[in-house]
Amino acid sequence: MKNFQLLIGIILGLSATLVKAQTKSPNIIIIFADDMGYGDLGSYGHPTILTPNLDRMAAEGMRFTQFYVGANVCTPSRAALLTGRLPIRSGMAGSDNSGNVLYSYSTGGLPQSEVTIAKALKSKNYQTALIGKWHLGHLPEFLPMRHGFDYFFGLPYSNDMGSSATPLPLYKDGKVVEQNPDQRLLTKRYTEEAISFIKKNKSKPFFLYYPNNFPHVPLYASDDFKGKSKRGLYGDVVEELDWSVGQILKTLKELNLDNNTLVVFTSDNGPWLREKEKGGSAGLLFEGKGSTYEGGMRVPAIFRWPGTIKPAQTNTAIATTMDLFPTIMNLAKVPLSQTVLDGTDLFPLLTGKKEAVRDVVYYYTRDKLYAIRKGPWKAHFITRPSYTKEAAVVHDIPVLYNLDTDPSEKYNVSRKHPEVLIDIKKELEKHQSTLVPAISHLDGGYKKPNK
Repeated sequence: MKNFQLLIGIILGLSATLVKAQTKSPNIIIIFADDMGYGDLGSYGHPTILTPNLDRMAAEGMRFTQFYVGANVCTPSRAALLTGRLPIRSGMAGSDNSGNVLYSYSTGGLPQSEVTIAKALKSKNYQTALIGKWHLGHLPEFLPMRHGFDYFFGLPYSNDMGSSATPLPLYKDGKVVEQNPDQRLLTKRYTEEAISFIKKNKSKPFFLYYPNNFPHVPLYASDDFKGKSKRGLYGDVVEELDWSVGQILKTLKELNLDNNTLVVFTSDNGPWLREKEKGGSAGLLFEGKGSTYEGGMRVPAIFRWPGTIKPAQTNTAIATTMDLFPTIMNLAKVPLSQTVLDGTDLFPLLTGKKEAVRDVVYYYTRDKLYAIRKGPWKAHFITRPSYTKEAAVVHDIPVLYNLDTDPSEKYNVSRKHPEVLIDIKKELEKHQSTLVPAISHLDGGYKKPNK
């Protein structure tokens, strides 16, 4: 009898544990590379950069081939991901009077009125951490702690923004704990911090936003990875980032958090082609960071959630980083606010219930709309190569590409398809009729120091 009661007790205990695991809000991890190109991973076709952990992540989940960012440079792209909104709506897009991004001497930042993923998840008692690069304002009123993050360990802007006058600061929570940290050790330190956060909050729902500073230049790799890749230092840096992802996934498995954790890996924009061998590759896509061609805004993206996302899927549907906000809100059962969002819930796509959830993508440079994609068609109203002194070219007849058949944007078919241009111009008018641009917060205090 006692044995029977013991058995019943064990069964009830296991059932209670299973119910608890099933009802616990899902953990969310977003890993955001900096300046990694569409062609920089093994699973996206790179011949010599070895990325076994990210390739395995793709094999265990879903790899997107038409995934876009909200902007072609750091600051606005990060604002788009965290808010689910085009940067022009939040004032983070910049203008002709500002730089493309925030600098160490900028006085602006992401407004408090903007709701980030972290801030929204706090309403459901999520533990939130940002480990890595912020780049949405370095003054106290703009730091991550003011935008819903419980913990911050990392740099307030890009790793090339330190100088003799302004040393590169490493923050822990709201305080600078080091100046000019050894960047060779950044990825290892970020990894240790990420694992520590996961272990500390294994019994609570958590949101970990891990925007690594690399492979943005200047490039640094630890001694364990330097000189190991056939692709040179850039490859070393990417391979160390791949290792970091592997350590996080390993930790999730060890803690039995795998089946309750959505992990997303993507990049903030395309490769910095100006840096040549120190920059990455967009693969078959044209151009890179700073442009509105595909190479500037289409990025690698891998989603992994064992038990929810079926393994080994390649998805050709159109999706964006702005879709992460509504997706995560719906997963955490956070009501969406009345604020205008530019994202769409990806969950039906991730679970195979729908083949598509959006068909339009807007390509902005600062506050100017350069192109629109609708379905397979992309119309360029304005074109300009990245990081050039050439003036932007405004096209009376937009340049038109069919991205399904011409992802490299080589063959202008605008004269063959006037009906497509008419349809896309209707999308342009519809978008502009409802758009209320915010005053650029990249302009405020934009005072470049005298050299």
